[in-house]
Amino acid sequence: MPDTVLDPTTLSDLLRVASASDFHRWEEQVHRTGGCADPIHLTGWTLTKDRTTGEQLHHYSTESEPGGRLRVACGNRRASRCPACAFTYAGDTYHLIRAGLAGDDRRDIPTAVRDHPRVFATLTAPSFGPVHNRPETGRCRCGKRHQTDDPALGTPLDPETYDYAAAVLFNNHAGELWQRFANRLRREIAARAGLTQKALKDSARISYGKVAEFQKRGALHFHAVIRIDGPDGPDTPPPSWATVALLTDAIHAAAAHAYTSVSVPAAEGEPARTFRWGTQLDVRPVKAFGDGSDITEQAVAAYVAKYATKAAETTGTLDRRIVELADLDRHQVPEHAQRLIRACWDLDAIYPDRRLKAWAHMLGFRGHFSSKSRRYSTTLGELRQTRADYRAAQERAALGLEDREPDTVLVLADWQYAGHGHTPGESALAASIAQDIRTNRETAREALQDLRAQEGVHA
Repeated sequence: MPDTVLDPTTLSDLLRVASASDFHRWEEQVHRTGGCADPIHLTGWTLTKDRTTGEQLHHYSTESEPGGRLRVACGNRRASRCPACAFTYAGDTYHLIRAGLAGDDRRDIPTAVRDHPRVFATLTAPSFGPVHNRPETGRCRCGKRHQTDDPALGTPLDPETYDYAAAVLFNNHAGELWQRFANRLRREIAARAGLTQKALKDSARISYGKVAEFQKRGALHFHAVIRIDGPDGPDTPPPSWATVALLTDAIHAAAAHAYTSVSVPAAEGEPARTFRWGTQLDVRPVKAFGDGSDITEQAVAAYVAKYATKAAETTGTLDRRIVELADLDRHQVPEHAQRLIRACWDLDAIYPDRRLKAWAHMLGFRGHFSSKSRRYSTTLGELRQTRADYRAAQERAALGLEDREPDTVLVLADWQYAGHGHTPGESALAASIAQDIRTNRETAREALQDLRAQEGVHA
């Protein structure tokens, strides 16, 4: 049962669901989705037959399911929309990033990749006006010492002079700015190695995995793992000239170069603007096992995975497209986020090709929140396929079909979309199931850590 106090309507619906004769089957369905907050409902059937003899091996229909529907996970990556599916997405992202740092023999990424030069870089946005913060001195420009949870953090000292238009236009062009940075980085590395761009391709490859994060002020910045490999990627050793120091120096030069900028022309009262990365560039080497530093493979992978499930809603904006500005007051969106959203709406008519209004809920950003270069490591698709294959093998074993050759089995199916979501009572129960799953995972993880610690002592 959920720990929160439920309103009478929700409680009544919860009791209805829990007392139904098919509750245990509903509970099993929701458990298989991981406690998904907004499951997809399907109706249909599947028929498994022997391709040669025509013998029926298995038949399934949703007619016998609760409500005549099968519930499957929504797969939404946003933690604000579905914590359960976001947990799975974060886990996949963690393994993707860590595989590019530590290797993964199951996916043909050698562990020798640990010896390749790699750093964790953070590229930030420029200033659009002074904001409330917590500097090293402890005292903000406003004269106060803000607590970490102070809602004033990230908001402008003077909203009337803050450049809201520039802030959302920077977010809108951040993807192009990253692409220019990546291109310039290759040139800077080639110059430091004494090579031409063509010769660089024959001796080294630059790989990366990155994630976008919104700062409290609503400005976007990128966290990226950047690595130098041999010419064929992680399978080949990097050239002798490739070092962490060279890579770090090249990143600083690429971020500051004039080529790494995006120009926005003047239009209808808006001045011409040129966007570059902010001066707060942070580049740190990634350690394999740690040397007292917190920039370890596990820490970096966990950090990237954490922000892969978050978006602009961390600044107080909505996690869905904004149909009308009245939604802002109705959902109590903070004033600073409202001004950024209104700036998107105002600029949409001036720069129609940038689709700022459509992406106002993302404060102008319309790129991918997490992405990687082709040879950085595995892909999310491969990780999902591995999970799907595992599930399929479980299903074949449960049906007694594991000894049959796949080519001798014919599967016919017909599925139709029938809706999504939960009733209020179902939603409360699903949240409770999701919490139980998280608790069990945390308990298992702690037990595994204790076991590894004991093994280390014995060794």
